[in-house]
Amino acid sequence: MATNFIHLRVHSEYSIVDGIVRIPSLLDKVVADAMPAVALTDQTNLFALVKFYRAAMARGVKPIIGADFYVRHTQQRETSRLTLLCMNNV
Repeated sequence: MATNFIHLRVHSEYSIVDGIVRIPSLLDKVVADAMPAVALTDQTNLFALVKFYRAAMARGVKPIIGADFYVRHTQQRETSRLTLLCMNNV
């Protein structure tokens, strides 16, 4: 039975600062929990994009590509996190 829950913000080992999740392990858990899709949103990079996309498609999981970026208005010191997601209709 598939779940309606989908993780929309996961950092992999390619998020240098705080990621420890390896892509095969992530997808093993997603498949075991019968999630239809998962988003990979590493910090300020898309280094894992091809590896993640191919592994997810091979396991029947819809890959949602994304990234976490930090933005700052030129007049402010504080930064805000912006998560961008890109999903195709495949």
